[in-house]
Amino acid sequence: MAAELHVALVAADREVWSGEATLVVARTTSGDIGVMPGHQPLLGVLESGPVTIRTSEGGTVVAAVHGGFISFADDKLSLLAEIAELSEEIDVQRAERAFERAKSEADASAERRADVRMRAATAR
Repeated sequence: MAAELHVALVAADREVWSGEATLVVARTTSGDIGVMPGHQPLLGVLESGPVTIRTSEGGTVVAAVHGGFISFADDKLSLLAEIAELSEEIDVQRAERAFERAKSEADASAERRADVRMRAATAR
């Protein structure tokens, strides 16, 4: 059996995904980080960006995450996000419209959120 880590992706309003994984890639204020079983303990601040989870079954889970914290110790990874959506929950056309609207209004933070949602949705 391959080494695994337990992952919990939790948003402010719900548990988004929980399960066993072999690799998780997330964006932090220090840059992108990959966490595998046996990683050194860490605590970091999440930036808006896609989170990619390689499940123990060989699948991939992608989520758009906006802010929060990442914590890892004893092969348990917690992603505590302000907002998180699984890629299959994202309406691509709606995200594209929000992106265009944010660009026209020069709203950089809204543009970034819409861009992250589109990237996560198309990474399915």
